[in-house]
Amino acid sequence: MHLRKIQAGVFAFLIVLLLMPIGHALMVLTEVIFQGDALAAAFVIGVIGLLLVFLGIRMDANQKAATILGLLGGVIVWTGWVEFSFVWIAHKLNVSPLIEDGEVATKPEYLVMLSSLGLLSTILMFFVSSKTRCQFLIWVQKIFGIHIGTKALDRGGKFVSVTTFIETTMLLWTFYIVLLLVYDKDIAGQNHPLTYIVAFGSLAWSGYLFLRLLRIQQFDYAIRYAVPTVIIFWNFVEVMGRWDLLDEIWVKPIEHWPEVTAIMLCLIGCVGFYVWEMRREQSGSKPSHEASPGT
Repeated sequence: MHLRKIQAGVFAFLIVLLLMPIGHALMVLTEVIFQGDALAAAFVIGVIGLLLVFLGIRMDANQKAATILGLLGGVIVWTGWVEFSFVWIAHKLNVSPLIEDGEVATKPEYLVMLSSLGLLSTILMFFVSSKTRCQFLIWVQKIFGIHIGTKALDRGGKFVSVTTFIETTMLLWTFYIVLLLVYDKDIAGQNHPLTYIVAFGSLAWSGYLFLRLLRIQQFDYAIRYAVPTVIIFWNFVEVMGRWDLLDEIWVKPIEHWPEVTAIMLCLIGCVGFYVWEMRREQSGSKPSHEASPGT
């Protein structure tokens, strides 16, 4: 496959992939640097993320810019508002971490997050019963005989930045819950066969999506397709860390500041290339699809 034909998919994958550890590092650094004022700092971080999404709405005619702003906004809002909201409640209720073999296996905020399973399920019902291009949701609709018409849709008033934002946050939420469920000893446990299925099933699933991603040559569409590809792949990364087979340096950003800085510089470089490519192809570019169909 010619390098030029796969560069959009490769760089889109790298941008989303590099955002994952940076999101983790941002949360840890917020707690370490601001300490007692961490919740206030997290609120400001979430506002910044939301402003990026609204900026994407203002720039909706430029779908490449709107997509990257929606992605960045999604990761930042998730870190600043969603994760820290669980931190707040965990502290408020004095929730203790889950200790295994003398080490913290699950932080209090993630034990609290598991309580959102019912809410997540009800929200997912909205997506399952709605028109979509997501292949996974289309498959679910076929399994349950939900015939609502999944042919090509027009924009329908949806903003690209909001679509990317919602996709990012929903996927992060969904797979956090999946991992927390299989880690729970009352359900499975970190060494249970089900956890192996989730880990290596996610690796295989993301590999399939990555091969499809390489065929996409529109950069903004590639970014939206890379969101589920990377987040599903990140399940495998998270489980490897849980099994102590991978040193998650992004949760210790001060100790591993050279490596985290290198990841950040790589991310800036990839985003810079995306912006350069966006400007180069801005004139005469064709409108891309509304959302990634491959999850």
